[in-house]
Amino acid sequence: MKLSSYSFMATDKLFSLFSTAETGLTSEEALHRQDENGKNVITTGKKNTVLHRLREAMIHPFNVILLPADVRFLTTKDTFIAQAALTGESNPVEKFSISKNKPEDGLTDLTNLGFTGSNVISGSATAVVLATGNDTYLGSMAKSLSGDRAKTSFERGVDSISRLLINMMLVMVPVVFLINGFAKSDWTNAFLFAISIAVGLTPEMLPVIMTTTLAKGAVSMSKHRVIVRTLGAIQTFGEMDILCTDKTGTLTEDKIVLEKYMNLHGEDDSRILRHAYLNSYFQTGLKNLIDLAIINRAAKNGLEPILEKYSRVDEIPFDFSRGRMSVVLTDKTGKRQLITKGAVEEIISISSFVEMSGQIVPMDE
Repeated sequence: MKLSSYSFMATDKLFSLFSTAETGLTSEEALHRQDENGKNVITTGKKNTVLHRLREAMIHPFNVILLPADVRFLTTKDTFIAQAALTGESNPVEKFSISKNKPEDGLTDLTNLGFTGSNVISGSATAVVLATGNDTYLGSMAKSLSGDRAKTSFERGVDSISRLLINMMLVMVPVVFLINGFAKSDWTNAFLFAISIAVGLTPEMLPVIMTTTLAKGAVSMSKHRVIVRTLGAIQTFGEMDILCTDKTGTLTEDKIVLEKYMNLHGEDDSRILRHAYLNSYFQTGLKNLIDLAIINRAAKNGLEPILEKYSRVDEIPFDFSRGRMSVVLTDKTGKRQLITKGAVEEIISISSFVEMSGQIVPMDE
């Protein structure tokens, strides 16, 4: 009877370990399948230059690439990159071969660097690899998060119950052994009886019940496209009443809506919307969320027919030295106009006159 009890407890422990390991391996494999990304790499020889598609593990420092890993850009052409994985900001940022940053700007704000985990939205570029694998900026973030994990309240509770049962066993076994031995003077049977008490106080089915229950929860969450790497996290997740997150696109729609288009008097002015619409529509670069908001509001207000009256003559793309972008349009009569957009301080700094109530007056402070 006692030997079978020991065998049953050992089998339970083995089953618990196997179930936990199997679930962990399945989750890790799913994560690896999601992260099998390749990169386009240029190999330069004496006679020609060949484009290859290599996996990330095959990229080494000083390879020249077309898509960013952790790179320093050598040449760019209308290169816009989304760095949401690093900064949480879904708006793409333009990259340049020359840094156009201020000393106080952060690492991810540098305009001549690209980072692993970023997506190229538009344009083209060549770059030199600076770091790969765990040496990348994203890799260093992952290493900082892969330290010793704090135990959840559920795990601390299980540990507390286990310590309580062990302490009870350490107290009860000697007491039972001594009482039974002195009472019956049969120390061999007293010892075996004390061992059976110790086995009886051990919660044999607790590991199996815990692992089975949590594994079932992991399977249920996987059906909702949620990968559970640590089974104990399921219980913590179940304790939540409200989950708060600031990730763009989770609580928000990742969309900007234009509500007001005001002149210097703070009044709605349809001319403001019309000029903003022409600028956003005729620019050839990547249209950001603000441009799309302007275009959608103009379409809602029925301004689309005015596009037939204009055609683009030229365009001055946005750059950090000017801090603005401009389009030159001409109408059917041959009249040309330059429409410029940019930060308020940039536009004010280059403006000498302002139109107020149909009159052109000098701009003063």
